[in-house]
Amino acid sequence: MYENMSACIEDLERHGHLLRITEEVDPHLEMASIHLKTYAAGGPALYFENVKGSNYPAVSNLFGTLERSKFIFRHTLEGVQKVIALRDDPMHALKHPFQNVTSGFAAVKALPMKQSASAIDDTHDEIKIEDIPQIQCWPKDGGAFVTLPQVYSEDPEKPGLMNANLGMYRVQLSGNDFKLNEEVGLHYQIHRGIGIHQSKAAERGEPLKVSIFVGGPPAHSVASVMPLPEGLSEILFAGLLSGRRFRHTYIDGYCVSLDADFVITGEIYPNETKPEGPFGDHLGYYSLTHEFPLMRVHKVYARKNAVWPFTVVGRPPQEDTSFGELIHELTGEAIKSEIPGVQEVHAIDAAGVHPLLFVIGSERYTPFDEVDRPQELLTIANRVLGTNQLSLAKYLWITAEQDQPLDTHDEAGFMQYILERIDLQRDLHFQTKTTIDTLDYSGEGLNEGSKVVMAAYGKKRRELNHQIPDSLKDVTPPFINAQPVMPGVVAVEGPAYGHRDKALKDLETLKSSLKNQKDLDGTPLIVVVDDATFTSDTLNNFVWVTFTRSNPSHDVHGVNETYNNKHWGCDTMIIDARIKPHHAPPLIADPETEEKVAEFFDNMAKGQY
Repeated sequence: MYENMSACIEDLERHGHLLRITEEVDPHLEMASIHLKTYAAGGPALYFENVKGSNYPAVSNLFGTLERSKFIFRHTLEGVQKVIALRDDPMHALKHPFQNVTSGFAAVKALPMKQSASAIDDTHDEIKIEDIPQIQCWPKDGGAFVTLPQVYSEDPEKPGLMNANLGMYRVQLSGNDFKLNEEVGLHYQIHRGIGIHQSKAAERGEPLKVSIFVGGPPAHSVASVMPLPEGLSEILFAGLLSGRRFRHTYIDGYCVSLDADFVITGEIYPNETKPEGPFGDHLGYYSLTHEFPLMRVHKVYARKNAVWPFTVVGRPPQEDTSFGELIHELTGEAIKSEIPGVQEVHAIDAAGVHPLLFVIGSERYTPFDEVDRPQELLTIANRVLGTNQLSLAKYLWITAEQDQPLDTHDEAGFMQYILERIDLQRDLHFQTKTTIDTLDYSGEGLNEGSKVVMAAYGKKRRELNHQIPDSLKDVTPPFINAQPVMPGVVAVEGPAYGHRDKALKDLETLKSSLKNQKDLDGTPLIVVVDDATFTSDTLNNFVWVTFTRSNPSHDVHGVNETYNNKHWGCDTMIIDARIKPHHAPPLIADPETEEKVAEFFDNMAKGQY
């Protein structure tokens, strides 16, 4: 149980989970590069004692492994799991009251604690934005960003902590047209908690007061991203997970966390925006520059001996992958209570989380020996695509267990199971002109795209090819270099995607050459890519390329296509996963920085630091 970030750092160092870096490190790209290499190696948390241009140290990779996250919360994890379970199954508490007494006490002890405004004089100093470490992670980023913020806002109609929202929405500190020390940019969608608060404030004709907390007990960062059960506030959860009441006060009408290492207060005025971005994001590409809400800075505070926590997002897996594992550890079976019939849900991290979703559901409408097609699964799929963050999925693969256990985390096995059973003439269900992740540029515009449900149930329909079928070995130019990805899946290299009309004409040539080829039955999925060798090299490469670079309604094609009462089907599905002109550029590290950081690690290995 940590009172602050410094206490956590000392504990991690004492137990060998943290490495101190004493050399001066540049926050422009260098710190991020060191972090990325350390995370990839499964390394420790990093404490940067000497950040160029700032008097404040920084820490990263706190949640870099599930083992370390569980160590940080070793005293409270089990109790929090019990409280969440009670929220999902309140009848259990009535049936077994004495088993749940400690959970009740834990919830009471987690209630926030308000202190007088004068308390901040003892804990924090007033500073400026420019005093904070100005960390830029990727070369084309628009400036320095806060990557582990806790953005706090209150409901204008129901003020107070218990109706407040604490969310992790990225914050741009500098760059673009932002006036340093006076303005910061906030990136969030209107349907998120803070967006609802902003809408209500705008309707009342008043600005929304916002507080950005950075640091404090690590539990506060976790609370800001937790998918919590209805009625359990992030502030209460922060207290539960930290084992310590959330200490706060109000200054000039702003809520100020007395536990946070840094606090930025300010106001969002109706219809006031500025360009925010670009930003290297979790899909492995830049999110581009768009108009987002502007926050006018009121005051900035730093805790005495403050430490600036940060992370680096990019093509997964990254630290947020491990963060997700911790959340799954905490929420456990909650999804089963939220969506009846669902047995398991897995958002595929290697595909950028939101683009690809695997679901095990139930098929109880008709006994298996009487039906050999998805029924209940389609109802469940619609419910999944209408639930919170799951609604951002573009490709939903769903099935039900029959005569063997299934595991969505066995990603190759799960896909093979569905590909063996799916009837591509019947079991593809599209939703067009709908919403997708704002950070996904594969669609028709910002937050605009499509979805497809791939549902399979019944007996095995085909044996999957383990080799490239003869009809694909010498594919029709301009398509070349067919490569096996996994059983039933082949990647084919196509020409660079230029004008859509030309791309469609090329695909028609490919489809025509494969029409009525009997040896394709065991290859239900062909992916057209820019680099077939790269795509087929690993499963992670395949899912990243295929599902981040395609929009189902525009990029799913088929061999022997049919239309039946507005239902589209095919015999072999082709996904065009080439980079399109409207896509955002992928994240590429700065070569000069990489060379310098490689030398840094060499010197560390030689014991020179």
